[in-house]
Amino acid sequence: MDTPLLILTVLSELFLLLVGLGLLAIVIMYVVDVRQTEHAVRRNYPVFGRFRYFFETLGEFFRQYFFAMDREELPFNRAERAWVYRAAKGVDTTVAFGSTRDLRPPGTFIFVNCPYPTLERDAVQAPPITIGPYCTNPYTAPSFFNVSGMSFGAISEPAVRALSYGAKKAGCWLNTGEGALSPYHLEGGADIVFQIGTAKYGVRDAEGNLSDDRLREVAAHEQVKMIEIKLSQGAKPGKGGILPGDKVTEEIARIRFIHPGQDSISPNRHPEVNSPGALLDMIERIRRVAGKPVGFKCVIGAYGWLDDLFLEVHRRGIESAPDFITIDSADGGTGAAPQSLIDFVGLPIRESLPLVADALTRYGLKERTKLVASGKLINPGQVAWALCMGADFVVTARGFMFALGCIQAMQCNRNTCPTGVTTHDRDLQRGLVPEEKSERVYRYATTLKKEVEVIAHSCGVTAHRGFQRFHCRMLMPDGLSRSLDELYPIPRPIPPEVLRREVAAG
Repeated sequence: MDTPLLILTVLSELFLLLVGLGLLAIVIMYVVDVRQTEHAVRRNYPVFGRFRYFFETLGEFFRQYFFAMDREELPFNRAERAWVYRAAKGVDTTVAFGSTRDLRPPGTFIFVNCPYPTLERDAVQAPPITIGPYCTNPYTAPSFFNVSGMSFGAISEPAVRALSYGAKKAGCWLNTGEGALSPYHLEGGADIVFQIGTAKYGVRDAEGNLSDDRLREVAAHEQVKMIEIKLSQGAKPGKGGILPGDKVTEEIARIRFIHPGQDSISPNRHPEVNSPGALLDMIERIRRVAGKPVGFKCVIGAYGWLDDLFLEVHRRGIESAPDFITIDSADGGTGAAPQSLIDFVGLPIRESLPLVADALTRYGLKERTKLVASGKLINPGQVAWALCMGADFVVTARGFMFALGCIQAMQCNRNTCPTGVTTHDRDLQRGLVPEEKSERVYRYATTLKKEVEVIAHSCGVTAHRGFQRFHCRMLMPDGLSRSLDELYPIPRPIPPEVLRREVAAG
């Protein structure tokens, strides 16, 4: 038989075989669909009904790339992500023709430019802020923009390494998240904020209680500059951290002092913290053992407890105050959380940040306790707004995830992240090269800080520390804007004699 004829015969037989297998698969799917009782669409429309679930899955990705407008996506729209990508890549962040940002919706904020903006020759570099003046080892933080908490476990080894090197080069601190201190956090030499979550990962004893000995071991690292007690997280207030079992590797289990392969679910609060006094006791214990600044992170919901907390500070003495407070937004990020908490619980940063800043001012603690803002603050305008409202520092996690290459695939809880940021699949991690991505982390941080200063100079101040509430306005339902210092007037401190009476009253 001629060779061409032989090839044709084989291909024909292969085609018939594939057609036969295809028909057999359709028959099997038909039988399965008709007999199953779980899905009504598949039972009523066997085989064809399967396309409904297929298209539902694809729809999320098609909307992101083909149908959603630049400014309408959530949690972050294309315009927000694109700015971070350009900044991280070191390409031009300017745009042409006009803004696509709609200035008409109520709540839109606008900075008020000065008729005599700050000349470049008159701009100054704001001095760094020292946190924890009553500590053995206070921390003078060089950067107002830093990396928020992301646990090793929630994000991958190469992601942590890239953040460590990039943060060091940018002069930022790197928060460990509640997953304990890994060698990869330390590898790049960045300043570290060690977070203690409700499960006390990395500093727990066999029963899950805080171990002073393990805390000393962590604090002995020179890079560990501060310790943050996590009371709650914006995406899941009232719920502890969730790390699915398939992401709890042998290494992660060893670092956290837990069992590998099992879901790692933290308690919904620190069992020993049930009052203002108990919170201050925990802060004092950690500060005494570690010798370093200690604060706490929370998302604000009910807020009367802040008055009780600050009164207790005055009862004990100003040195007992938390060295810093991190306010997370209800629209903050997470690797995994119940949708009921993500969607419905907690106050957004626009309401909670001025509320806490004003409470600190009323009780005369604004200089003593530094304020850190967190939650969807990834672009220069958002960061500048937070500084206007009273934040001393701003931190972001998802902004730096975008700098690492995150494409908002929404796969963080499935160990299938296509960019290697939140997966422990080694094949998927190959795409994230720490040496390359650390440069993007550095460029994103430095470009953002530079553009925050550009806004400040436009407003007529010489550095970002000069921002005040009157530098920003918010659009109201009537179409006119009002100054933030009118909408959120800074309160007067409580008179000393009144404060003494309140403290004495208990």
